[in-house]
Amino acid sequence: MFNPDETLNDRFEFVKERTASRIFHPRSLGDPLFTGIIATLAVIVLALLIGIAIELTVKAMPAIRHFGLSFLASTEWNPATDEYGAMPFIYGTVVSSAIALMIAAPLSLGVALCLSEMAPEWLSRKLGFLIELLAAIPSVVYGLWAIFVLGPWLRDWVEPVLSRYLGFIPLFSGPRVAVGMLTAGVVLAIMILPYIAAVCTEVLRVVPQSQREAAFALGATKWEMVRMAVLPYGASGIIGAIVLGLGRALGETIAVAMVIGNRPVISASLFAPSSTLASVIANEFVEAVTDLNVAALIELGLVLLALGLILNVVARLLVLSATQRRFSRVA
Repeated sequence: MFNPDETLNDRFEFVKERTASRIFHPRSLGDPLFTGIIATLAVIVLALLIGIAIELTVKAMPAIRHFGLSFLASTEWNPATDEYGAMPFIYGTVVSSAIALMIAAPLSLGVALCLSEMAPEWLSRKLGFLIELLAAIPSVVYGLWAIFVLGPWLRDWVEPVLSRYLGFIPLFSGPRVAVGMLTAGVVLAIMILPYIAAVCTEVLRVVPQSQREAAFALGATKWEMVRMAVLPYGASGIIGAIVLGLGRALGETIAVAMVIGNRPVISASLFAPSSTLASVIANEFVEAVTDLNVAALIELGLVLLALGLILNVVARLLVLSATQRRFSRVA
């Protein structure tokens, strides 16, 4: 309480003493300690990433010096003559991931809309749990299933239809086999679907209910409400989920190595065998005998790391762009 006999100087000294006691109180160390721990962990993660990049660069230096930038453009991969080029594997990685994304992204968004907007709560939770279980299946199991079930089914039922009606396009021409780019892309789509669907579902569930009620109040139908009120609000999160799935597809190894055919060639046909950066590293690293062969495989890992970093930068830009567009519409 205020004391009328207390001078302003006495009051200032009292506040000063209380402030000093709080500064040196053990409870006051919580925020600085928490900030320091979080900053240290962030620096450790960054240092780990930089350390991996430096180590890969050092180990790949013999191949970098020998081939230079031609390593990225060359299509030759022949361990017998020590001639190595990354282009067939870059092509296989990009194309198989693109196939997976084109299949998984719309399916995942449809699943997310069903779980968050259409299905009743009791059914939504159960279906969501079952979809998330797909992410727990080991990749080698996916590979075995693709070899014995998915690959033959695509060869006998899907590829003949595509060849009959779209065979004039080079993508759907050529001999039909059970292992190839199309099989790898489809199995990748199945593997990344639970990741994208789970994130999209949570993004759509956090859209404020007032958004939906406002759209219904203006006379919007269910589809119009989703299109005008829900999807724009969650656009940045949906983009992030899709990029997360794409990153998962780029780095998948075992399942792809089992079904893609593992041939270092560039073919316009999706039915033809191919190879990816991750699959060739897994298949050949143990059998690499020359120093140049090992360095070339490590350089492929460096290229895969660079692709992942580029993907994350693009994802950040897309999310930032979607967020700015949403705020500009609100303004």
